[in-house]
Amino acid sequence: MLSLTNKRILLGITGGIAAYKCAELTRLFTKAGADVRIAMTPAATEFITPLTMQALSGNRVHLNLLDSESEAAMGHIELARWADLVLVAPATADFIARMTHGQANDILTTLLLASAAPIALAPAMNQAMWADSSTQANVETLQSRGYHLFGPADGEQACGDVGPGRMLEPEQLIERCAELFESGYLAGRKLVLTGGPTRESIDPVRFISNHSSGKMAYALAAEAAAAGALVTLISGPVNLPVPAGVNRIDVITADEMLAATLEHISASDAFIAVAAVADYRPVKQESEKIKKSADEMQLTLVKNPDILAEVAKLPDRPLMVGFAAETNDIVANGKKKLRAKNLDLLFANNATDTFNSDSISVVAITADSETRLATANKNVVARHMLQLIAEQLSHK
Repeated sequence: MLSLTNKRILLGITGGIAAYKCAELTRLFTKAGADVRIAMTPAATEFITPLTMQALSGNRVHLNLLDSESEAAMGHIELARWADLVLVAPATADFIARMTHGQANDILTTLLLASAAPIALAPAMNQAMWADSSTQANVETLQSRGYHLFGPADGEQACGDVGPGRMLEPEQLIERCAELFESGYLAGRKLVLTGGPTRESIDPVRFISNHSSGKMAYALAAEAAAAGALVTLISGPVNLPVPAGVNRIDVITADEMLAATLEHISASDAFIAVAAVADYRPVKQESEKIKKSADEMQLTLVKNPDILAEVAKLPDRPLMVGFAAETNDIVANGKKKLRAKNLDLLFANNATDTFNSDSISVVAITADSETRLATANKNVVARHMLQLIAEQLSHK
């Protein structure tokens, strides 16, 4: 079943008469459960007003390359990292030509160059312009770079000509976008993930924990379920909704997370350890609140169980995937952890850039390779991660 629930769609509108269809397209995106943000070229505003698109999307429309209202005035970078998918509709002959040559002279061309998300074009132009050899060469170039082409359709055009060049109808574009998320490359695979922080109580009101938001694990769980996997997410305390199709098991401590993992790991294809498990816990948990009295207080800690190591000991262990959130020597420390934990695949990242952030940049490390994944929102990066995991599973 096609779905765009919780998908982040960036709709880019350029200056063509078909821009009027973007009102209905935005309405359908929203109805399908997507979060829609809109970027318009200056010419696009001559055909449909930003106010109309703002009212339909529920979000501010992005018009300027340098945005004084966004963080550090770099709105195009924020948008580029935010999107799960960028759809340019209509994509005019001029816009296609500018993208072919890598121009970045407005908000839309710039964010496309900065985005790691899939990019789709819905061409719309006069049939003679579409048939022109320059346009065809430009389209072929963009497709060779991984751009998706939705259309154009054949039919009557605004100028009175008949032929190929009409933008696909909004209903057709919605279907084509949804298909990009429905690959099923993990169909039938059983994945067990851990996510979020753990909490280790000191007394009834205090605990040891960390800044993990759980967003990376939840993005992986959501994308894995969308790709057809049977997903069990063992989650520490977070403030996130359960992704559709995911079986979430709530735990608090490292011991509880280990117990739940061992209970559900049987017959799984992959174990993805994303959780930021507290390394230590107090030897003793006080039954009553510790009163503030002395200027100093000593707290004796003991190591928590190593969940990855325990799963790795199993006689029929699944594919082992770990995460290394480091503050320095990210790749070198990631390689050490890969070997020490006997992992098949590890994703290393900068810890200070990850906690509570919607974006992430990681390096995928195996025994004989390193692959750097471009900075993007965690759902986009999650899909790249899962594709690498699927490749590992196919070889296992």
